[in-house]
Amino acid sequence: MFRTSDIVLIAVMVSAAALTYKTKREAEEQLAAVQKLQTQIRYEEDTIDLLKADWSLLTQPARLQKLAEIYKLQLGLEPLNARQIGGLDDVPMKPVNIEDLSSQRLGGMADNSGKEPSGGKDPVVTGSTVQ
Repeated sequence: MFRTSDIVLIAVMVSAAALTYKTKREAEEQLAAVQKLQTQIRYEEDTIDLLKADWSLLTQPARLQKLAEIYKLQLGLEPLNARQIGGLDDVPMKPVNIEDLSSQRLGGMADNSGKEPSGGKDPVVTGSTVQ
């Protein structure tokens, strides 16, 4: 018959085989996930290349010139005159409007001067403390 040590060794071998199988399966799942991500990356790169090619075709100067001539009347386009281009010195400065803040109230609750608390309580109810 089997000895106790034989049964223990068989159990250890079965456990090792199960652990090896489980590890191999997890590694294969991770490899499949990596391959799926690489496929998605390649797809996105191809999409980006396609969009760049489309953008290149749509922004060709000859095409834009042709479209500008076709829709000139509808868009009201006219050639640019050299006198229309100016610098920052040609733009007038925005006037600065400074208000006198010394005579105004400073924000409602911040200015409570001249008011005495009624009955020892603060007249401003904020809801943060029980009165």
